[in-house]
Amino acid sequence: MITKETIDRIFEAIRIEDVVGEFVQLKKRGVNFLGLCPFHNEKTPSFNVNPVRNIYKCFGCGKGGNAVNFIMELEHYSYPEALKFLAGKYQIEIEESAPDPKELELRDERESLYILNTYAQKYFSENLFENEEGKSIGLSYFRERGFTDDTIRKFELGYSLQDWSAFSENAIKNGYKSEFIVKTGLGYPRQKDNEASSTEKLIDRFRGRVMFPVHNLSGRIIAFGGRILKKDEKAAKYVNSPESDIYSKSKSLYGIFYAKKSIVQKENCFLVEGYTDVISMHQSGIENVVASSGTSLTVEQIRLIGRYTKNVTVLYDGDAAGIKASIRGIDLILEEGLNVKVVLFPDGDDPDSYSRKHGGAATATFIQENAKDFIVFKTSLLLADVANDPVRKAGLIREIVESIAKIPDPITRSVYLKQSSAMMDIEEQVLIGELNKSRKQLLKKEHAPSDIEELLPEIILGRDKQLDPFTTEIHERNIVRLLLNFGDHDLHFDNEIDDEKAQGGKRNQVIAVKVARFIIDEMITDELSFSNATYHYFLTEYTRFIHEQLQIDSNIFIRSENPEVSKTYVELLSLPYFISKNWEEMHKIKVPNEESILMDAVQKAVTHLKTRKVMMMLEESSRMIKDAHEKGQDFIPLLEKHLKLEELKIELSKELGIDILR
Repeated sequence: MITKETIDRIFEAIRIEDVVGEFVQLKKRGVNFLGLCPFHNEKTPSFNVNPVRNIYKCFGCGKGGNAVNFIMELEHYSYPEALKFLAGKYQIEIEESAPDPKELELRDERESLYILNTYAQKYFSENLFENEEGKSIGLSYFRERGFTDDTIRKFELGYSLQDWSAFSENAIKNGYKSEFIVKTGLGYPRQKDNEASSTEKLIDRFRGRVMFPVHNLSGRIIAFGGRILKKDEKAAKYVNSPESDIYSKSKSLYGIFYAKKSIVQKENCFLVEGYTDVISMHQSGIENVVASSGTSLTVEQIRLIGRYTKNVTVLYDGDAAGIKASIRGIDLILEEGLNVKVVLFPDGDDPDSYSRKHGGAATATFIQENAKDFIVFKTSLLLADVANDPVRKAGLIREIVESIAKIPDPITRSVYLKQSSAMMDIEEQVLIGELNKSRKQLLKKEHAPSDIEELLPEIILGRDKQLDPFTTEIHERNIVRLLLNFGDHDLHFDNEIDDEKAQGGKRNQVIAVKVARFIIDEMITDELSFSNATYHYFLTEYTRFIHEQLQIDSNIFIRSENPEVSKTYVELLSLPYFISKNWEEMHKIKVPNEESILMDAVQKAVTHLKTRKVMMMLEESSRMIKDAHEKGQDFIPLLEKHLKLEELKIELSKELGIDILR
């Protein structure tokens, strides 16, 4: 267990904009930061980071919390894992109390897979530098490709021995379970059902290959790619880890951990095909580069890039056949609203070889001078094939228009239509007609009815719910919101006191009462309570603050391991809207903020809760009177109580400025 003192040091050091900024491109918006939510697909930013309160909130999908919650949600870490990740970021030494043996025995399986992958990387790297086979085959290969030892160590490259079971036997000997070796894909059993017995010998998946670890966004190793060096027609040139609990090929990009900061700085992401392309470009000083690792580009990978930039430059080698095979996948990038450019390297060169030959500066210049908009590039490439064949040209036109139709922004679509019209020598109006047909088909597929709720803004008291008319939950929520936002603010009351020197023997005295004390006193005096368990927890803690005369510390809520508590805390501190300054400056419309009418807001919040309680009591009273009447019992005492409740209802309605309460 991590000690409380260590946890406190971690929370004190955290700057949430720094933590989130490593995973999401943030832009300053007033006192807050705004970006695209990493937890759901969106094209308009609704992800808000508040550096003052050290919290984040997405007004699209509703997720929110502190930096620890963010890492837990994004990386699927446990609470201790997220704390350790942040401690590492801020160079805070972790102090732990003696671990529970049962906790060690029940260690999370995902963590076991991470630990095994880390061990495997160190084992493969050690082979590369210290084993004769590793040095003669693996290390010499990397050095032939021009990789320096610093680059090799930076990307944690390695070598897996040609022996059938060298890694698996070594891992098991050092205490790693065979079941995890199989689940990570580092080894597999001989038997066909893919389940290894405790005594069965495993076969190494990557034997005789140089190793490329694949890292997630936070730098943990989630998979490996292995390249065979000897000529073997029966063996695949590259072998990759299979899918696992920690690795999804369609959601991963090779090099993203090393590239994300540079992508944000350069406002562009270079997309290449292979591991060595990424490594060579990094070594030459171009770091905003990632690879799809030989797989077809997926929507999830594009959205991962979209967290950091709206601009993608795809780098192709001179193989025209390869370009035509993969060019359709780039339409997905357009569909996700990203700007796409394409660079074609000279025949015989790819990003790896070109950057090694010419260096980083020349490569960067070449990319800048040869980058073409994807639609223009695609049109030029395909026009060369159709020659003067009208049928094939008509097919090309439809294909280009289908690509343009996938672009969400209408202005960008219009610009590309004009360019395509000129390049293909066809009237723009004809292209517009085809575009409208394609857009119509796309729009039918875009949003299911269930998606519409995601686009609705969250109001101050939470999402619009179908609440029971006799529940108090919405009023409980409002009171907790006032406690969290204004609990330590003063309310000023006039109090008449005796004073012989004053005229009439009385004078007014202004008394300051904290909002939290006023609410708690009102709740206790009228014996009010909350029905919602989460809101009741907040009320109980504030009651404790008041009774023990403690300074109100809202950190206990944001640091709570109870996800419902931290989620509610963030929701009630985050507003999805703000009043524009133009209302007052340009239109002379002055809208009072809640702080300026705090007395009225707090008093009415408590009164609304009392009113709802009375209405519920009246409903119950009516039922009891009816039951007593039907059973022939004396209902006069019940009726008298009912009449008193009606009088109280009238008094409360006057306080709220309502003529009649129903």
